[in-house]
Amino acid sequence: MPPKPLEPLAKKLMKGVIALELLGVFGAYALFHKMNNSQDFRSTMNRRLPSVLEVYYQSNEWAGVYGIRERDHEAWAAKQD
Repeated sequence: MPPKPLEPLAKKLMKGVIALELLGVFGAYALFHKMNNSQDFRSTMNRRLPSVLEVYYQSNEWAGVYGIRERDHEAWAAKQD
């Protein structure tokens, strides 16, 4: 029995969806890793995309890591003085 004509298209679309999901996961990890390691990058994120930085702070707090937000605000206030 020959394959149905839409099966190859469905397989290609599914591979594309999986590839996009993997790119999204790796991109989110790379962003988290960069924010986790660089206070200067977090400062940039605070100016450009504060909602993303808020998600970073909340995810750390949910994981039991506290004090990052406070240290950042103290450091940024000291730089402005």
